[in-house]
Amino acid sequence: MGPPPSGSSGWAAGGVTFAGVLMLVNGGLNILQGISALAKDDVYTRVNDYVYRINLTGWGWILLILGAIAAVTGWGILKDAAWARVTGIVLASLSMLFQFMFLPYAPIWSVILLAIDVFVIWALATYRPGHRQPR
Repeated sequence: MGPPPSGSSGWAAGGVTFAGVLMLVNGGLNILQGISALAKDDVYTRVNDYVYRINLTGWGWILLILGAIAAVTGWGILKDAAWARVTGIVLASLSMLFQFMFLPYAPIWSVILLAIDVFVIWALATYRPGHRQPR
């Protein structure tokens, strides 16, 4: 084991693994949330006067597709694939936008996922796997 990467703090280096696990789990939860929205339109309360109103079937498909891609990306992060870190940042950013728009349907859950997405973006953006500190 060499020294930790110079461009990364210890939090970021360990955070990448945690971010991969979070994306994998979050992807699975988004898939389940999407299936719930698709299976029954009465799982979530209806919001009538909301600017970003999309029917729940639309939300179901968005969450299902985003969840499947996030789960694959989380697996890629755990396998230390470079493409997965970039894809993870993009997906976490998209997830932040979608969770903001989903706030009226599940406010507490959306705020939790917003916080998780911020951590995932930070961990993936600050991690530098190829740089080593000079001895």
